Amino acid sequence: MQKGITLLLAACLLMAGAVLPAGAAETAETIKIGALYNLTGDMAPIDVPSLKGARLQAKLINRAGGLLNGRQVEVVGIDTRADLKATAAAAHKLLSQGVVAAIGYGDTNFVMAAAPLFQKRGLPFVTSGATLPDLPRLVGNCLFMAAFGDNDQAAAIAKFLSSRLKARSAVIWTDKNMDFAKALSKYFRQSFSLLGGKIIKEQFFSSPQDFPGLIAAFKAARLKPDIIFIAAGPEAAAQAVKQIRGAAINIPIAGGDSFDSDALLTVPGPKLAHDIYFASHSFRGETGPEVRSFITAYRREYGRPPADAFAALGFDALGIVAAAIKQAGTTAPAALCRALAHIQGYHGVTGIISYTRSSGVPEKPVAIIGVTKGHFQRLWSWVPGNKKE
Repeated sequence: MQKGITLLLAACLLMAGAVLPAGAAETAETIKIGALYNLTGDMAPIDVPSLKGARLQAKLINRAGGLLNGRQVEVVGIDTRADLKATAAAAHKLLSQGVVAAIGYGDTNFVMAAAPLFQKRGLPFVTSGATLPDLPRLVGNCLFMAAFGDNDQAAAIAKFLSSRLKARSAVIWTDKNMDFAKALSKYFRQSFSLLGGKIIKEQFFSSPQDFPGLIAAFKAARLKPDIIFIAAGPEAAAQAVKQIRGAAINIPIAGGDSFDSDALLTVPGPKLAHDIYFASHSFRGETGPEVRSFITAYRREYGRPPADAFAALGFDALGIVAAAIKQAGTTAPAALCRALAHIQGYHGVTGIISYTRSSGVPEKPVAIIGVTKGHFQRLWSWVPGNKKE
């Protein structure tokens, strides 16, 4: 009888609008953040580490007490298998599951297949690795990049090749099926030319099966560039290195951040992975407190250190969303988009992130990495604005 009276009183209090402790109704609710990645296929070498980094960030946030009065962060990950139709379907699925934001992808094509669907609903999408600087303009005010733009990484590698390697001529290989590759080639061509460099020839391919033909044409034309610049995804870039070196072409090879993957070593092997230079994110070789803490936590979680910068980018992408939720004090979509646009001085593992120059594109340093006999070494740093080491 006493139990029945107690339940009746509780019900009456609720009906009368009794005030519950702040956040009590929300505490048990998780904050769902979608994570779209190609965990299989050509982009897997950079997307798998990105998702691992994002999951680690969520775990650390939850261990520290969560967000908004103790709500836990749940990363809802989906493998879209390098399939654009699967990408759109996965985006719709996440939107039906109550996510408040999404992160994902290291390639522009897949971002463009997913992010507009979130934009239409007014939900933020933070791409961890896509680098096309036009993305925020193409998608809208709720699209943000954790990485630098292709214009910056192209300017950085062109400056390094010109000033440090004294390169004055280049041949460019471009994957014509990738928006990332076409944009990177365009910006590299512009930057290298402005520095006095000459593009001797630009060759296009659709898959690694085209490489023997490109190599044969290269040899037949007796081209002698100072550098071969390759704009492609990680697997194709690694295959290009393998076949170029296997054909006894020993000219230095250069590229963008897609080179920053295990594939660059495992596909050609350490002996052929030599005299390579690429632009990447400020992670490899850094020793700041954010980097040290991240590497320690990653090693503890996965039993090995992060292999490349993409794990750190996934970690930063989720961290940016979490910072916006804290700043907004809510998970309301419009408030989150506004909060993200005002992120200033976020200390990420891949550098300090501020959205100042243009909406959704951060100004970040670019690292130049050299590969000698299978060993990576940070060689140089480029900073937007002053472009100094």
